[in-house]
Amino acid sequence: MGFACGLVGLPNAGKSTIFNALANAGARVECYPFCTIEANVGSAAVPDTRLDRLATLFPEKKKVPTHLDVIDIAGLVQGASEGEGMGNQFLSEIRVVDAILHIVRCFEDPNVAHVTGSIDPLRDIGIVETELLLKDHETLSRVAARLHGESRGPDRHAPAREAAWNVLVEQVARGHPVRSVPIAHEIADLVRETSPLTAKPCLFVANVDDGGENEYSRAVFAAARERGAEAVMLRGRLEAEIGEACSTPEERAAYLGEYGLSETGLTALVRAGYRLLNLITFFTVEGPEVRAWTVPVGTTARAAGGKIHSDFADRFVVAEVMTLDDLLRTGSEKVLRDAGKIRRAGHDALIADGEVVHFVCA
Repeated sequence: MGFACGLVGLPNAGKSTIFNALANAGARVECYPFCTIEANVGSAAVPDTRLDRLATLFPEKKKVPTHLDVIDIAGLVQGASEGEGMGNQFLSEIRVVDAILHIVRCFEDPNVAHVTGSIDPLRDIGIVETELLLKDHETLSRVAARLHGESRGPDRHAPAREAAWNVLVEQVARGHPVRSVPIAHEIADLVRETSPLTAKPCLFVANVDDGGENEYSRAVFAAARERGAEAVMLRGRLEAEIGEACSTPEERAAYLGEYGLSETGLTALVRAGYRLLNLITFFTVEGPEVRAWTVPVGTTARAAGGKIHSDFADRFVVAEVMTLDDLLRTGSEKVLRDAGKIRRAGHDALIADGEVVHFVCA
């Protein structure tokens, strides 16, 4: 799996509906808690107008967007950290994702039960955050016990490691997610190995009805600002309906126009997820495809080649790099080459967002 975002939230928050809209995967959607028992896994194309423009230069080639993996995880309830509901399964599945998309119910519907009996986004956010913190405190405390034993041994670095870890445990006990706590260098590797749930970056998703923004969604955005996080708003049911009913961009635009919208909320959601994971896109036009590729910020040319095929990394010689604007303006790689507008990037040169890259291998 590539870069994975996990959809989390209380039962009947609309996770599976949004998953269907993202991945167009037909996940089961019902109006009772714990409909999702096994995690659904899908892949969401990342909208990118740059790829669309690049593809117009090569109409004979297939356009292949980059993707984010999306996991719809069973709903979490109060007490999940102690095994309530689908708690244990939920908490094990969330460990494998790179980021959390926290789906918050912001719609009224008498036909869709709410596990607490009423709509209250701030309470719902608090339930999910508390359960994740409780599970992290349990996990980190077990590691603390092990580090205490090690501090009595011959490793002279062990006492400092234990002290730094105890500070982290105390911060989590006070309700601070791991992502908000400065991590001492002595325990940085151990934190990564332990993979605390609250260390993962989080994006809040206000799931509203067809009417759009409301008092509930405004509360979600306010909560996100307080946490220094980002939030997006989705008309979950409408987005899923568009995915099912519209097979072309023209049909999608017409459908959105009926609601006064220029683009789907999913476009904003996927882009926000991309930013959340600190990813960039580069493009290739070799062979039968015009293709976008996902890599983290700071990826070297050699590592970017390895994203395409392991042989590219092993046999890497140089990367020939063009800016997208130059290629779109001239419409020809040959013109750029003749004008000296193609940059040669060695093993350790960094690939920038939006560059068009040709890999030369031995």
